[in-house]
Amino acid sequence: MGRVTERRRVLRIRDGAAEHRADTLVAEEPLEIRLNGRPLAITMRTPGDDFALATGFLVSEGVLAAAAEVASVVYCGGATADGANTYNVVDVTLAPGVPVPDIALERNVYTSSSCGLCGKASLDAVRTATRLPIADTGRPRVTPELLAALPERLRAAQAVFERTGGLHAAALFSADGELLDVREDVGRHNAVDKLVGRALREGALPLTGRILLVSGRASFELAQKAVMAGIPVLAAVSAPSSLAVDLAAESGLTLIGFLRGGSMNVYAGEQRIALAPAPAR
Repeated sequence: MGRVTERRRVLRIRDGAAEHRADTLVAEEPLEIRLNGRPLAITMRTPGDDFALATGFLVSEGVLAAAAEVASVVYCGGATADGANTYNVVDVTLAPGVPVPDIALERNVYTSSSCGLCGKASLDAVRTATRLPIADTGRPRVTPELLAALPERLRAAQAVFERTGGLHAAALFSADGELLDVREDVGRHNAVDKLVGRALREGALPLTGRILLVSGRASFELAQKAVMAGIPVLAAVSAPSSLAVDLAAESGLTLIGFLRGGSMNVYAGEQRIALAPAPAR
C-alpha cells in the first residue's frame, strides 16, 4: 500500500547558504473507484483510508446512506500488466437489492455539477439525490466562541501536515466542540469523503448535531458533501463560493467562512449561531 509521505533530495537555500538535504513530501497517487466492478471515478489522493474515501464518495453521490448497503470493499488485483496489486483501485460492491445508479448519467450530470459548472441545476441535483436531509430544527446551537476555538484544535491534530506542510484537513466536532475525527489529504474533498466514509462504517450517518471544519475554502463540492451526509454546520477558514452559499441557504446548512481568531462570516443558517444578548443601553 502506498505511503502517506515520501522523502526527496532537495537543494535548500537559506540566507544565501545552500545545502543538499532530504525533505519530506506528502504522497500523491491516483485512486480509481469502481462500483460493482465498473469504473466510476478517479481522484488524486494521499494513500490511506482508501475504503473510507470510496464509500464516502458514494455517500456524496447519493448511492449509499448506510453501512448495510455495502456488501464489500476490496482492492483490485491485476491493475498492472503483470497482474500486481497497486492498491490504487478500489471496488465497492453493493448489497443485494441496493439500486445501482446509471453510472454514465451520474458522472455526466451529477458529479460535473458538483464542480459548480451548472448553476441552478447543481442545486437541484443535490436536493434530488440527498437521502439524509438536514433536520430543520435550528440545532445544534453553537457560540462564536466555540467556533473560534476549532481551527486551533484542528491544526494541533494535523500530524502529517506538521511534517510536510502540504495537506488539507477536515475534522468533525461535536456540538460542544469535542474533536471526533480528523483526516488529512492532498484534496480537501478527499479528506471530507474519508470522514464521511468512516462515519458510514460506524453507523453514524446522518451526522446530525456535528460541525464539519475544513482547512481551506468552502467550495460547492464541500457544501454538497456536508448536505449529503446530513451535517448541519460547515465552517471554513477561508471563503465560500457563491454556489456553496446558495446550496446552504436552500438546504438548511449553516455555512461559516473566514473563521480566523474571533472573527467569522455566517453566510447561511444563522439560526444555529447562539449570540450573546446585546448589552443594555
